[in-house]
Amino acid sequence: MPKLVPSRKKPRAVRALSGTVFITRQVHFNSAHRLHNPAKSQAWNKKQYGLCTNPHWHGHNYVLEVTLRGVPDPVTGYIVDLGELKRILHRAVVDKCDHRNLNDEVPFLKNVIPSTENLVLAFWTQIAPRIPRPARLHCVRLYETPRNYAEYFGPETT
Repeated sequence: MPKLVPSRKKPRAVRALSGTVFITRQVHFNSAHRLHNPAKSQAWNKKQYGLCTNPHWHGHNYVLEVTLRGVPDPVTGYIVDLGELKRILHRAVVDKCDHRNLNDEVPFLKNVIPSTENLVLAFWTQIAPRIPRPARLHCVRLYETPRNYAEYFGPETT
């Protein structure tokens, strides 16, 4: 039987590709909320929000999609490890909001009407500082239902 001899070939260098890439991670959570402006009358709230202003709350099975942009690292090929992005999203949003009342139990939403529009703005502020550089937060999209979502692309710069 022939003897196996270890290869003496040098490892091939990996080829770094250049270009901006967008990656998205999706997470889920369930929360209750009430759309209600306490500065307005109950009649105004009922007219504005309908059943969504029910004082006994209502809930959603939210789907949060977060998109990052960046150039893949030449060593790993990643913008950011998706497992790490999942951990960031859980620490920043899911662990704080899942099975909670958004009006009463989430400190970063205190005194905020928890509309889908306001939630994406608030979630951005929780997520953006945690994203490791050189990746950048590109978009926060929140599905309240399969047919209704809001998305935010960050503060406008002038």
